[in-house]
Amino acid sequence: MIRLQAVKEDDKELFWNINQKYLYEMTLYYPDEMDQQGNYHYGYFYAYFEDPKRKAFFIYDDKKMIGFAMLNPYSAIGHSPDYTIAEFTIFPSYRRKHYAFEAAKLILSSYHGQWEIKYNEKNVGAKNLWTAVTASYSPHVYKLNEQETVLEFSN
Repeated sequence: MIRLQAVKEDDKELFWNINQKYLYEMTLYYPDEMDQQGNYHYGYFYAYFEDPKRKAFFIYDDKKMIGFAMLNPYSAIGHSPDYTIAEFTIFPSYRRKHYAFEAAKLILSSYHGQWEIKYNEKNVGAKNLWTAVTASYSPHVYKLNEQETVLEFSN
């Protein structure tokens, strides 16, 4: 059974390490470089422990951590959403098992309001996931550029 567990202050080091692996994977879609210590910059990381409008969750299947999600209310298109998916991943060994779809549906059913979800067009898995998950909400589609798309909807 999929469940969300809030990332707490005590989880900061674990969350940092997991986020670094995710950021490395995202270099397939974005030209981010490592710093001198071999880390990827994520400018808002500490804000998830300081800004009450930001939420971070570990995603579990029963007792196994299988991914994470980060939510905030900051728009990529200049609107005023209640929530955006800032980051979302299911770890590679758990993909193609419907966990992402179940976790995304759980997040959307837990937080009602105006939403924005942005994905990179080159990330076919993300595009397919978010298109399927949001289909019943009839999202408005915004093309930010050739690479990025935002889905806007209410649930």
